[in-house]
Amino acid sequence: MYMVESKVGAIGCMLLSLFFLGTWPALLTMLERRGRLPQHTYLDYSFTNFLGAIIIAVTFGEFGRSTVDKPDFLTQLTQDNWPSILFAVAGGVVLSLGNLSTQYAWAFVGLSVTEVVTASITVVIGTTMNYFLDGKINRAEILFPGVGCFLIAVFLAAAVHESNAADNKSKLSLLSSDPKDEERLYDNSMFDGKYTSSATKDVEDLSTIEEEMPEFGTADFLIDLENRRSIKVLGKSTFIGLGITFFAGACLSLFSPAFNLATNDQWHALKDGVPHLTVYTAFFFFSLSCFIIAMILNITFLYRPVLDLPKSSIKAYLSDWNGRKWALLAGLLCGFGNGLQFMGGQAAGYAAADAVQALPLVSTFWGILLFGEYRRSSRRTYIYLASMLLMFIVAVSVLMASAGQRTAEELQSSTH
Repeated sequence: MYMVESKVGAIGCMLLSLFFLGTWPALLTMLERRGRLPQHTYLDYSFTNFLGAIIIAVTFGEFGRSTVDKPDFLTQLTQDNWPSILFAVAGGVVLSLGNLSTQYAWAFVGLSVTEVVTASITVVIGTTMNYFLDGKINRAEILFPGVGCFLIAVFLAAAVHESNAADNKSKLSLLSSDPKDEERLYDNSMFDGKYTSSATKDVEDLSTIEEEMPEFGTADFLIDLENRRSIKVLGKSTFIGLGITFFAGACLSLFSPAFNLATNDQWHALKDGVPHLTVYTAFFFFSLSCFIIAMILNITFLYRPVLDLPKSSIKAYLSDWNGRKWALLAGLLCGFGNGLQFMGGQAAGYAAADAVQALPLVSTFWGILLFGEYRRSSRRTYIYLASMLLMFIVAVSVLMASAGQRTAEELQSSTH
C-alpha cells in the first residue's frame, strides 16, 4: 500500500483536502437555494462520497506488495480487527450526523458562519483529543494558541450572524406596504405540501438562473431567495440555526479522534500480533457507516420531513435530475477530501491534520462569490466578518506550524 511518510507530503495532502472540503458545501448550498430538496441532494451526495472511499481503498490501499506488517486493503478485510473497525464505524456515524445537520444549518445561518462555527468546535474539541492520542508529537506551545484562535473565531462568527440577521431585517422593513410584497414574501404555493421536480428551476443552467435573480444584497433578492429555496427561513428564530450548527460541530469534533483510534489502537484493543488498520481500510469502514446512516435518515426524511419541508418519495427522488450532477460531484469532493486528510494525519499527526478545518476560508469565498452573502451589509457586519476570517487565517497557520512527524518506527510498527 502507499503511505505518506514525509512532512511535506502530509502538508500537500492537507492543502488539497482543504480545497475539496471547502468546495463541496458550496455545491449543496447552491442546490438548496435553487429549490432542490436537501433529502434528494444528500442521497445523491452519499453515493459518490462512499464511491470515493472505495476508489481510494482499491488504489492506494492495494499499491505495492502486501506483507505481514503492512497488509493491503483486501487482506485486512479477513483479519480479526473488529475493535478498530468499530472505532472507524463510530467515526463515520458522527460525521454523517454532523454533515447532515450542516446541510440544514446553511439555510438558517449561511454557508460562511456555519462552516466557521462547526470547524472551530471541531478543532477546539477534536484537536485537543488528537494531541493526546498522538502521543503529543505536535508542539503544544504552538498548537494550543492556535486552538484558542479558533475558539475566538466561534464568537466572532456568532456576531457576524447576529449582525447580518439584523441587516436583513432592516432591509425587509423598508419594503413598501404594497400587498404584492407581502404576497411574494410568503408565497409557498410552488410546493403545495408535496415536492415534484417540476416545482424547481432548472439548476443545470446556472447562467440563466443568475440572469433572472435580483441584485445581491437587496430586499428583492432576499424575498426571491426565500421563494426559490427549499428550506424557508424568514421569520424563524435565529436560535434554530445556531442550535443545529452547534450540534453539528459537536458531532464533527469526534470523527477524527475516532479515526485516530481506529488506525493507531492507542487503547490496545487489538489482540497481540494483529496489524493496525491501515488508513485505507479504516476509511472504507468509516465511509460505509456514514453511507448507511445517511441512507436511513434521508429516506425517512422523504416521508417524514423536518423544518416544514414538503413530503417526497423514492419515486420523486429517482425522477429528480435537477442538479443531480452537482450533488454527485459534491460527494466525490468530500470523499477524496476526507481521505486526503486522513492520509496526511497518519504521517504528521491528526491534530495538525485538523488544519483542514480552515475550509471556511474556501467556503466563505464561494459564499460571497456565488451567493452574494453579506452584500450590502452594514459596516459592523463587515468588521466582524473581516475579523473572523483574519482570526481563522492566524489559527490555521499556527496549527500547521505545530505539525510534528511520526518516526519511521511509529509508521512501520503496525503489529503488537
